[in-house]
Amino acid sequence: MGTGGRPRVIALDSRPRLAAKARIRFDRKTARYLLLYPERGLVLNPTAADIATLCTGEHTVHAIVERLAEKYASQPREQVERDVMSFLATLAERGLMQSEP
Repeated sequence: MGTGGRPRVIALDSRPRLAAKARIRFDRKTARYLLLYPERGLVLNPTAADIATLCTGEHTVHAIVERLAEKYASQPREQVERDVMSFLATLAERGLMQSEP
């Protein structure tokens, strides 16, 4: 959460990356991506895995949205952007993502 208990706002020009305590692993047994962090883990759906794997600090949020809008061309770009922003906000709230200007 940001100041005053409000959700953090993630700028489109920021460069998100996973926090040092988080890492992505592909589980061959289930053929799914997992986001692992101390004593916990999240099973990622394919879209969340696509977003998380692009959170390297190299891509801006805008670039992530554009790349996924191309991949998921059947979805409106605005919906892709909302989904990306929502997932990144959830990661940030859990302390699993850092955003660099």
